Amino acid sequence: MNKFLKYTLIAIFVLALLAAVTWVMKSNSKPLELYKTETATKENIINKVVATGKVIPEDEIEIKPQISGIIEEIYLEEGVKVKAGDLIAKIKVVPNEQSMNQAGGKVKNAQLALNNTKIEYDRNKILFDKGVISSQDFNSLQLQYNQAKQELGNAQADYQIIRKGSAGGSSTANTNIRATVSGTILEIPVKEGDQVIQSNNFNDGTTIATIADLSKMIFEGKVDEAEVGKLKIGMPLNITMGAVQDQELKAKLKFIAPKGTEDQGAVQFKIEGDIDMKDDFLIRAGYSANAAIVLEQKDSVLAVKEALLQFDTKTEKPYVEVLKGEDEFEKRDVEIGVSDGIFVEILSGITKEDKIKVWNKTVKDEKED
Repeated sequence: MNKFLKYTLIAIFVLALLAAVTWVMKSNSKPLELYKTETATKENIINKVVATGKVIPEDEIEIKPQISGIIEEIYLEEGVKVKAGDLIAKIKVVPNEQSMNQAGGKVKNAQLALNNTKIEYDRNKILFDKGVISSQDFNSLQLQYNQAKQELGNAQADYQIIRKGSAGGSSTANTNIRATVSGTILEIPVKEGDQVIQSNNFNDGTTIATIADLSKMIFEGKVDEAEVGKLKIGMPLNITMGAVQDQELKAKLKFIAPKGTEDQGAVQFKIEGDIDMKDDFLIRAGYSANAAIVLEQKDSVLAVKEALLQFDTKTEKPYVEVLKGEDEFEKRDVEIGVSDGIFVEILSGITKEDKIKVWNKTVKDEKED
């Protein structure tokens, strides 16, 4: 009985030991991983830079008053097409009381001076006609008399300008605000009753209206400093707008800023491009837009996905792993060309028939996905 129990315990111990050894071996062994493979394909690769910006008129003209006053009436609305000389608004002149008083005083002083000079002129003219005084003395008095009349005329003109906005007494010339160029009224930032001032050395003056020719539009955007060195004047731009998704416009790069500006820690450079406008298509000023600038293009070239490339840690040269047998790969150096961020051109190193290892994805991973 004791022997049977002894052999039973030994058998149980041996079986437990074998089970433990089997579990340890299974835990430490790595299952065979079969990597997924792909082949090179023929692709059209376009390397491009995308600039964000907006579409704006090439020139915007601000209409400012020639005299200060109050908007009496506005005749046109935003969006209306105008020609040079069209009446936009009218200003009512509100004279400054102090300036009026000073101008009135100058008129009175000029009138007193003229009256005094006229008395002298009339008296000496009688003497000159009788031959009592010389022609030289009389001519001097006549000059003083004419200058006094001129001074009075100038003072009266200044008074009329302050009072009515025009030296002739009619304010039409200065108070009628007219378009200086042909185009479309983009904005009228004032309304009737608003006070406006003319441009001077201390103020740009009040803008009555902004006019632009919407048939001459440009793209204005910014590119990152890492891309600006690849750009050249004259490069084609493909303009797409968020507001008009089914339209693409062509443009040519005409300006690259010589100096960048920092925006949220990144240096950006302003660019501009002339847009080739379509006759039957209206673009509103200020549309947000993207410009794709083609740097390089290759059609129907041998290419692989960039994700298949690996880089040597020492030389940093690109390579791929090509299938040689059952889950057996060999390292193959490759020479690459243009890239669009997804596909990269293969100049040498592999053929279209080679099966390339997807180094970061196994067949098991693909099934789980």
